[in-house]
Amino acid sequence: MKKYMIERDIPGVGQMDGGQLKGAAATSNAALCQLGPKVQWQQSYVTGDKTFCVYLAEDEDVIREHARLSGFPATKITEISGVIDPATAN
Repeated sequence: MKKYMIERDIPGVGQMDGGQLKGAAATSNAALCQLGPKVQWQQSYVTGDKTFCVYLAEDEDVIREHARLSGFPATKITEISGVIDPATAN
């Protein structure tokens, strides 16, 4: 599977409380269950009006289907070609 960064425009998401984020995660998980092993959610970063989600998926189409099922927009989908961090310099 390929790794993707999904940018989602969700106004006010950064102001959601723990219960609201729990509900959003449950909604996403329910959509993932419908799609089976074709897509996996790794983690999301929450900012003011956006989330940046890291997914493993067969292709972009399955990410779009997850967005449709969950109701969370996939504003921009970018395939991740590699990862670097401070240790990369060593």
